[in-house]
Amino acid sequence: MDHADLHWKGTGAEPRAMLESWLAFHRATLAVKCAGLDDTQVRLAAAEPSSLTLLGLVQHLAEVERNWFQRVFGLDVPTVYDSADGYALEPGRGIEEALAVWRREIARGQENCAGLALDDLGRIPDGPMAGVEVSLRWVLIHLVEEYARHNGHADILRETIDGVTGA
Repeated sequence: MDHADLHWKGTGAEPRAMLESWLAFHRATLAVKCAGLDDTQVRLAAAEPSSLTLLGLVQHLAEVERNWFQRVFGLDVPTVYDSADGYALEPGRGIEEALAVWRREIARGQENCAGLALDDLGRIPDGPMAGVEVSLRWVLIHLVEEYARHNGHADILRETIDGVTGA
């Protein structure tokens, strides 16, 4: 999906549609940042000492999607990748595979949360906030923030790779 495919719902008063539209925008931005790059390019880090890559970001955000929309809301699923944060790169994994996994996690999370209301609660399963209850509204806002922050990283990575800016 790219930005041209987005349908801006919720620009009025409906909070869930507005939050979901902003999340869709940020997801599409990440996909645009990866478009047209090969597997070697998406493995390039922007600046020492950081090892952050576009491929690592896509994998990380697949983990983020699974954690917040599936694990928090009751599904007992393991992590997607070997590392809980998703940043570790495997030699044989390319960007197309990572994007497919990321899109699958988005779809599964959307299915899992389709019947939830914004004020329905889930519970953070592990980490420093283990056991804390959060609403679907909180999770959607958090994910908009998470994607916005990482899309800033993706901007820098993409510009470093081939000079492309904006999106």
